[in-house]
Amino acid sequence: MRFVSIDAWKEEWPVGFLYCVMQVTSRGFRAWRVRPMRQRQRDDMVILAHIREQHRLGLQSYGRPTMTEELQELGLNVGHRRVGHQMCETGLKIIKTRKYQVTTDSNHAFNIVPNLLDQDFSADAPSQKRAGDISCIWTGEGWLYLAVILDLYSRRVVGWAASNRMKRDLAIRALDMAVAFRQPSKGCTHHTGRGSQYCFGDYQKRLKQHGFLVTMSAKGKWLRQFHGRNLFQISQVRTDLAQPMGNETLG
Repeated sequence: MRFVSIDAWKEEWPVGFLYCVMQVTSRGFRAWRVRPMRQRQRDDMVILAHIREQHRLGLQSYGRPTMTEELQELGLNVGHRRVGHQMCETGLKIIKTRKYQVTTDSNHAFNIVPNLLDQDFSADAPSQKRAGDISCIWTGEGWLYLAVILDLYSRRVVGWAASNRMKRDLAIRALDMAVAFRQPSKGCTHHTGRGSQYCFGDYQKRLKQHGFLVTMSAKGKWLRQFHGRNLFQISQVRTDLAQPMGNETLG
């Protein structure tokens, strides 16, 4: 670490002064500069590159535990201490998220259906199973409400709609886009929560018209899959839509 510090500060301070402060010799410093990089140093460079990429994709909100989980899912053999040290050395700043906004209103008189999917989010072909959810994203101009429809086979977003207000037609617009993008075969499973946006008549009527098999999560449970990560984390739809935008782009 002493040689690394000298190399980092040699443009700011006289090298001879740094040798004295760090209590090293010029010969030792020159030998260090031509010495081959150790395997752990190479690994640290790879880990650091992934940390910076996940920091960007996570909108600068990942702390040490979440960052470690993300890197482990990418196949990197890292622990909390090593990741925390790398984040500290790099000086990454964590942006605290805004207060959570409720997007699901389950206290309504609309009809609900049982959970036929039973946490089985696997699919053997496209348009076999789809899932819908609504979330909110903090942008430079306030909260943005985002509804998406995800194909559980490809993990691809096949329909979405955004608005600066939580309106019932938000979910309908996402559904209409999903159907227009790829007409599902009759019997395609359509899984959502029990929010009023998904239970009221117009939305259910559209599902029936297109031959969907409707299923809903139990009250109080989110669309969770793959180690408890929600639909928005899997599809990463937040990343592209979390940038500041003008009001003219909102529905």
